Amino acid sequence: MSGAVRVDAWLWAVRVYKTRSAATAAVRGGHVRVNDEPVKAAHTLAVGDRVRVRKDQRERILEVTGLIGKRVGAPVAVKNYIDHSPPPIPRELLAVPHRERGAGRPTKRDRRKLDELRGRASDERG
Repeated sequence: MSGAVRVDAWLWAVRVYKTRSAATAAVRGGHVRVNDEPVKAAHTLAVGDRVRVRKDQRERILEVTGLIGKRVGAPVAVKNYIDHSPPPIPRELLAVPHRERGAGRPTKRDRRKLDELRGRASDERG
């Protein structure tokens, strides 16, 4: 446990990102917020801070319980945060409908089915 830890180093240490440079790039890109405020990579964390990370089309909300600056194993890393993230979206809802190549244009019935899968009502379309 160290006194002051940069947000990018902490994200790398607790295994949110594979490399420290990836964590730094995410912070610079605006994908990381601390206590709902945009921060720079050199921002120092304190115990109790809430770190929001947007990664892989998912938002993770982590509450800092320990400050580590060196990468550790997964069982040790989990002890340094509390995960308040919403559950991931089921794979079935992320699936993209597939049509065979050369099947031609979708019929009106096919389009209605696609809209239903995507969660759109038929009257929403202009």
